[in-house]
Amino acid sequence: MTVLLKTPLASAVPLHAVDAASFDTHCKTAPAMTRRWLQATGFRGEADRHVLVPAEDGSLKEVWAGVAAADAPWALAALPRALPPGRYRIADDGLDVDATAAAMSWELGGYQFDAYKATTREPATLMLAPGLAAERGLLLATAIASVRDLVNTPAEHLGPEQLAAAVKMVAQQHGAKFKQTVGDALLKAGFPAIHAVGRAADAARAPRLIELTWGSPKHPKLTLVGKGVCFDTGGLNIKGGEGMRQMKKDMGGAANALGLAQMVMALKLPVRLQLLIPAVENAISGNAYRPGDVFKTRAGLHIEIGNTDAEGRVILCDALAYGAEAKPDLMIDLATLTGAARVALGAQLPALFCRDMALARQLVDDGLALQDPLWHLPLWRGYHAGIESPIADIVNTGRNALGGAINAALFLEDFVPAEQAWLHIDLFAWNDAARPGRPIGGEAQTLRTLLHHLEQRYGA
Repeated sequence: MTVLLKTPLASAVPLHAVDAASFDTHCKTAPAMTRRWLQATGFRGEADRHVLVPAEDGSLKEVWAGVAAADAPWALAALPRALPPGRYRIADDGLDVDATAAAMSWELGGYQFDAYKATTREPATLMLAPGLAAERGLLLATAIASVRDLVNTPAEHLGPEQLAAAVKMVAQQHGAKFKQTVGDALLKAGFPAIHAVGRAADAARAPRLIELTWGSPKHPKLTLVGKGVCFDTGGLNIKGGEGMRQMKKDMGGAANALGLAQMVMALKLPVRLQLLIPAVENAISGNAYRPGDVFKTRAGLHIEIGNTDAEGRVILCDALAYGAEAKPDLMIDLATLTGAARVALGAQLPALFCRDMALARQLVDDGLALQDPLWHLPLWRGYHAGIESPIADIVNTGRNALGGAINAALFLEDFVPAEQAWLHIDLFAWNDAARPGRPIGGEAQTLRTLLHHLEQRYGA
């Protein structure tokens, strides 16, 4: 941990947080030597920039750090790996940085995936006074870091079995029930689409439906569904080398769904939680599913396979149908579903599909305010004809590349009853460029925004 929830020691180096607007005001109260030093370095309170101020004996006297705003979620994220190792405290004569933001941003600013490569140095430590706000910041950081760790782990060490073990561990931590349906048992249990996609992997990487349940049956039911394709070769419609390079992250939806479930349970939201993760490896072998195959799904609809590389929607359709059977108050699925969403919105903006326009607009506004954005795309029924098959009810690919993210969402919508409240989020689960607190690699996206909505919805 890079954040200590402990009354800060007087010996900890003071950190003066300022923004560009407040810099002059705070600078006027500083000693003359400090003012001259800040002027010499050209520091003006710019966000994510800092200055080390020496004492007369050459030791580190204090740090001045620029932040975007006192409540910015990534306010201090640039500091833990940039400052000299040691203990720091937020000075009283700077901006009053929000404790949740301070704890989360500092902890994630020190994040590094070190399972295979040792860190070159320890990050600096921030001492924060204990309190609910700071505890919440650490809770958020812990869940986000766990999402990153799962997505960053290579498929060699994170197949469907290992993903199930990760869910089981979280279930044990929170007193939740854990269940998994594995291999041919999927057919007996009524999950033929999940089985079809995952059957080509060997027995050690058998497909499965992972299920976690938690909370009182008296509370409103919340169902989370996450796409768990632990590696995606594309199947018989095999991807090229570049397209396959990062496919360890194709279980990013599952990792994000598990991260959100962690937050819900840790904060004890008054819900009956169900987490569903269809987990497979989309592999190639003699029994791999093929383009042109037709499968009957749990919902009774027959789907034609237009392309085996559109496997995510195939496994999700069984999980969504199963989740909807209990008529939850809300069902949310998260999936690294389409490249089309990334072409439209890029890496930083997950696509949101929602039948309720007012809710979609509120989520977009909340995401912008929380700096955890998502963007609303339409469930445009006029495009549904493009996923209709001459020999089955629907096909898992559209007629062409146009509207690919919408086509995938419309496919999933066919398995969600019209009266069911439902959010579908097509995300990247990856940072393709580094920003403070957000290194290149696996990422949690929309979780803080979704948690905010759930807390409002259920009165927590």
